[in-house]
Amino acid sequence: MASPDVNAPPPKLEGKYAAMVVCWLLGNGCLFSWNSMLTIVDYYVYLFPWYHPSRVLTVVYQPFAVLTIIVLSYHEAKINTRKRNLLGYILFFLSSLLVLVLDLATSGKGGLGTFIGICAISAVFGIADAHVLGGMVGDLSFMPVELIQSFLAGLAASGALTSALRLITKAAFENSQNGLRKGAILFFAITSFFELLCILLYAFSFPKLPIVKYYRSKAASEGSKTVSADLAAGGIQTLAEATQDEENLRECDRLGNKQLLLQNIDYALDMFLIYTLTLSISPGFLSEDTGSHSLGTWYALVLIALYNVCDLIGRYIPLVKFLKLESRRGLMTVILSRFLLVPCFYFTAKYGDQGWMIMLTSFLGLTNGYLTVCVLTSAPKGYRGPEQNALGNLLVLFLLGGILAGVVLDWLWLIGKGW
Repeated sequence: MASPDVNAPPPKLEGKYAAMVVCWLLGNGCLFSWNSMLTIVDYYVYLFPWYHPSRVLTVVYQPFAVLTIIVLSYHEAKINTRKRNLLGYILFFLSSLLVLVLDLATSGKGGLGTFIGICAISAVFGIADAHVLGGMVGDLSFMPVELIQSFLAGLAASGALTSALRLITKAAFENSQNGLRKGAILFFAITSFFELLCILLYAFSFPKLPIVKYYRSKAASEGSKTVSADLAAGGIQTLAEATQDEENLRECDRLGNKQLLLQNIDYALDMFLIYTLTLSISPGFLSEDTGSHSLGTWYALVLIALYNVCDLIGRYIPLVKFLKLESRRGLMTVILSRFLLVPCFYFTAKYGDQGWMIMLTSFLGLTNGYLTVCVLTSAPKGYRGPEQNALGNLLVLFLLGGILAGVVLDWLWLIGKGW
């Protein structure tokens, strides 16, 4: 088969809008299961009142995600991206199904054994997240920025959708017997179906889109070995005409992970600091430490839903070119200034009313989404396909590392609360 012309753009960018929709859905699927578990945290707080589930589940989830992404990032250049992403979505589907099975098998009863089972499922979610998030961000880093922006918007949309569904199920079952449990069961039934849909979309639809095939062929021509299975699924066989000397020359010419990291250390720190701050406040602080207000049991759900909606809105702001922040120094300045939110949240929880808390939560979500898209769409510019893929994985490593640091720091809010 003839080599693709790497300089020619795909004809009329065929399949671009279809690819954006599929990326948005796949982004949803990457966090839908985990966000579902976080969003029904009021059910787990009811079942396990002494175990701080909103904090413990996140602490269990993140080390597995970070350790997995470290291994995958180190071996990124040799890993079959198709198998990696499919394995991640399959793990999401099976784990979501297991949440249902565990609840039905225990008849919705609490206890240490059930809580350990939920924690084990949370750990599997972390492993799945590392497979999919790093794999998809790396893969989309050498494609048009609209695709990675759609995927990142899908990540935030999963939070907004799960929050909206939770509010609906809470309202529907609030006055019925075992209303919390019925809502949670319905929630994970929907989640399992959606994860199955993502498996089918990634396996059969995404690799056959013309724009995706073009950019994967371009990456393969630049020396990427991770896209061969996806190209085959799209009906394109990778070329075997290059000699061993040419392959070795390409590998020597490609920047290594260490070089990429040194050249982009500020972007890596940006991702780490964004998520360190965000996860030190949401969801743990918003779920347990915001005081008592007129919204009662709805208060934490409303705050988390508001955070998720604003996070989603923030990820679309960079589409307006003059609103997108691309200055490396500017990004670092804004990200560091976000840490002023910590004393703001502390004093608002202690002395302020719910209006101020709602405003701060909205700002936290808006800046989280906006800065995430600015960093992940700016960093890969100027590199070739294999290097963009590797850099995407490295940035996800620091993102997950920031989440881990954030959920550990989140426990500091409990100081002086007698636990």
